[in-house]
Amino acid sequence: MAFPARYVYALTGGLAPLMPSIDTSQLKRRPPSDEKITWQWLPFTNSARKDNLQLYHWVRVVNGVPPTGDYSFAKYNKSVDIVRYTDEEYEKYLTDPTWTKEETDQLFDLCERFDLRFIIIADRFSLSRTVEELKDRYYSVSRAILLARAPSSGDVSGHPLVKEPYNVSQEIDRKRALSMVLSQTKQQERKDAEVLAEAKRITESRMAARGVEESTLHVASNAGPEMAETATNVDGTVSPSSNAQLASVAVAPSSSVMAENASTLASLRMLRVYLRTYALEQMVQAASSTAGLRTIKRVEQILQDLGVNLKPRVPTKAVCAEHLELRKEILTLLNLQKQLQYKEAEGSSFRDGSYTEMPGTPKRSHSHRDQDGTFVPDSMSFGGERAGRRDQKRKGPGRLSEAPSSPAHKRPRKLKASDL
Repeated sequence: MAFPARYVYALTGGLAPLMPSIDTSQLKRRPPSDEKITWQWLPFTNSARKDNLQLYHWVRVVNGVPPTGDYSFAKYNKSVDIVRYTDEEYEKYLTDPTWTKEETDQLFDLCERFDLRFIIIADRFSLSRTVEELKDRYYSVSRAILLARAPSSGDVSGHPLVKEPYNVSQEIDRKRALSMVLSQTKQQERKDAEVLAEAKRITESRMAARGVEESTLHVASNAGPEMAETATNVDGTVSPSSNAQLASVAVAPSSSVMAENASTLASLRMLRVYLRTYALEQMVQAASSTAGLRTIKRVEQILQDLGVNLKPRVPTKAVCAEHLELRKEILTLLNLQKQLQYKEAEGSSFRDGSYTEMPGTPKRSHSHRDQDGTFVPDSMSFGGERAGRRDQKRKGPGRLSEAPSSPAHKRPRKLKASDL
């Protein structure tokens, strides 16, 4: 294999590629045989110039017909439309004790010549005027002319000069503040950054605390009547202990969840840029922080039964908000089901206790001698049941105790399908 010469290697920067780097179809094609192309040195004029200067350049001519039209680069000549005024309008609307008509005319001529480049205009202006003074005079005159020529002020209300008038004092303050910032040292910039970060942290913590307080008060005000109604017994009496218990169970988790949500939102605001799916996961974790693992699995199972994806396919803001609201409603439903089971169990225990006699309750004697006789405790009180069992164990099989045992309450047998 023959290597190229040293000067060829230096000119090409290495070996030539084995395969062509460009497609052969992209190479310069030959013109059709029926077209005759020539290049001619022809004159031209530019419409952007006002002196009708005639210059020459090479032009591609096809079949002896030169191109027509304006100069191709004339379209890049952009100029600012300067509002002009008459002498009558100046005397009527534009008089200013600090400006003469000659100075105003010179200002507008320079603005038209240099396309509102006020740094150059201030350098070329005859008198010593600041950039802010020149800007204020030009924009105030243009705004006054527009308002004077318009039939009504509403016709030009959307014009930039009318909608956003130039404020010279604000411009001076802005430049002064900018010069102060640019003249700061690295140590001053570091101190300012620390102060701003601390102020931002304090603001976010106050917002989070305010949100938690408002949510807690809102939940407490809404849950008060419902919890009082739930804690009311069948006979109309209210149990203070049960009411306090239900209120603590209902309000405490919701307040903790709102606190978690507020802290999560504060952390997301600090990120500034984040994926919406990541924000949804953080909000779901905050909402499920007070629930156990089994409860979270039940929530996911209910979502699957409803045909809802555990993660939205199109996580827009509205979809994520509805998904999070659905999870909260499912958690509320599960909590209410737990409360209902607890209350049903408590009610069944009360019903069973009303039909049976409590141990140690004295009974009246069934003797017919005296209705006001003394009470005799039954065998179930004060360990009577255990003594009876010990007597039964001491006797042999098949021999029963002479004393009848206390009757025990038996629940009614449940009916089966065969009994019907």
